[in-house]
Amino acid sequence: MSITQFFESPQGRRIAFHKSGSKGPTVVFLGGLKSDMEGTKAVHLEAWAKARGQAFLRFDYSGHGESSGRFEDGCIGDWHEDSLAAVNALTEGPLVLVGSSMGGWQALLLARAIPERVKGLVTIAAAPDFTEDSYWAGFTDAQKQALEDVGYVELPSDYMEPYVITKRMIEDGRRHLVLREELVLDFPVRFLQGTEDSAVSSQVALRLLDHAEGTDMRLLLVKGKDHRFSDDDCLKLIEKSVETVISMSEVS
Repeated sequence: MSITQFFESPQGRRIAFHKSGSKGPTVVFLGGLKSDMEGTKAVHLEAWAKARGQAFLRFDYSGHGESSGRFEDGCIGDWHEDSLAAVNALTEGPLVLVGSSMGGWQALLLARAIPERVKGLVTIAAAPDFTEDSYWAGFTDAQKQALEDVGYVELPSDYMEPYVITKRMIEDGRRHLVLREELVLDFPVRFLQGTEDSAVSSQVALRLLDHAEGTDMRLLLVKGKDHRFSDDDCLKLIEKSVETVISMSEVS
């Protein structure tokens, strides 16, 4: 069992991480909202990478897991800064990004920020722009007023305790939207999505596929799978998708 390590980001946040392997490209796992690097998919991919000698990085955003800060104080932009700081401080050379749920949005932001380093992308139930298209669009007038009056609302989750969604998260999310302007993914891309996902609908995956530009981009809808996407069949599918993206990136 590896020991959690820490580094301090340029913003002064203490970011927890696990890093292993040396064979490039480095596979970077980006977790979901209120998830952490001890989740099933992250740990499974780490074991897969170690068996191959593949360089691998998993980490906790600030306000998540073992990293510093409170979740309620964070926002999409903060977690993008954490992601960029992690890959800049802890990796070298080509990257293959694996983003789950909100981590899919973070992976797209990284691909936009450092396109010269990203050589492949796999997303699992990617949730780009969810603060605007899911949260804000679904808020009642009372919830929107609560954001103004008290600065946050609480939203129920099918998978954990309620989410505290702040006014800052909504406003910051608007500065990091990826589906409103050109999104070029000029490398192998595999989008994975369960049809029974109650947190991120298949329509989001279809919209992302339609919006993004790239020459090697595929969406795989898996019937009957939910947002966790972490049973044995799903984990093997994630492995296979990452392997495919790595092999295709080495050919190109």
